[in-house]
Amino acid sequence: MSIELLIEQSVNGLQLGLTLYLLAAGLTLIFGVMGILNLAHGSMYMVGAYAAAAIAVKTGSFVAATAGGAAAAGLFGLLVEFVIIRRLYHREHLDQVLATFGVILFTNEAMAMLFGRSPLFMPMPQWAAGQVEIFPGVPYPQYRLFVMAAGIVIAVLLWQLITRSRLGMQIRAGATHRDMVGALGVNIARLYTVVFGVGALLCGVAGALIGPVRSVQIGMGEDVLILTFVVVVIGGIGSLKGAFAGAMVVGIIDTLSRAVAGPAIKSWIGGPTGDSLAAGLSSIMVYLVMALVLVIRPTGLFPAAGNRASHAGH
Repeated sequence: MSIELLIEQSVNGLQLGLTLYLLAAGLTLIFGVMGILNLAHGSMYMVGAYAAAAIAVKTGSFVAATAGGAAAAGLFGLLVEFVIIRRLYHREHLDQVLATFGVILFTNEAMAMLFGRSPLFMPMPQWAAGQVEIFPGVPYPQYRLFVMAAGIVIAVLLWQLITRSRLGMQIRAGATHRDMVGALGVNIARLYTVVFGVGALLCGVAGALIGPVRSVQIGMGEDVLILTFVVVVIGGIGSLKGAFAGAMVVGIIDTLSRAVAGPAIKSWIGGPTGDSLAAGLSSIMVYLVMALVLVIRPTGLFPAAGNRASHAGH
């Protein structure tokens, strides 16, 4: 593989990692603070993508599409929390898994009824349709660079919100000492709603940003949800720093394993056997890394301070 292609694929991995961070940050906050296993997290990503694609086609405005996608996912998340999730706070994780899996099925069918089963394609904004040379001889799409920049800005803003604001202080305290926080007068139910809404909003932003790069289709949330859970497990549940580190690890390894390891195996072994081994290795590489991290650090790379393995009975 040429050095130019290696650089390009590495930057692709960073872009994937920053997109995964937007999803993983919300997921890790929801589980770390609320103790909820939310399988419907990917459905909110899909809702944001569909809303953004529909608005972009109607208005031709990327800004309106992104804002609309984020708002649609955030409102959908608040609705799910109000109708379903708040009845599951004191229930077992199995109940949470079954209920949120039902939300996945409902959302997929609802999107199919509203938009049909054919994929939608969100138009690329004209100002980001070209390419720039990130290294000599390495042109790269401007839009992917914009997605990376947006991911970094959102990560910094989220970090400031969690570590520097009063709301962030309540969220961090609620993750480890929710009974004490409630005794001090903080409305825990409202805090949970805010956390869930923030997580859904981040999903919507990720869905809107990925629309011009990938097709928007039914089931896209389930595909990305698996990688998002891997990110959270590698980084450490409840930790934004861990979510960022895990997202970078997963993004780069997933991209390079498909672009580098797979072709290397095919050229080394050749034939149908090489094709099968290359495809299999590319698909399982991130899971092998996750298993290795769990063996070395069972709580993840950067677990949240005081994070508990189980939230049952809160």
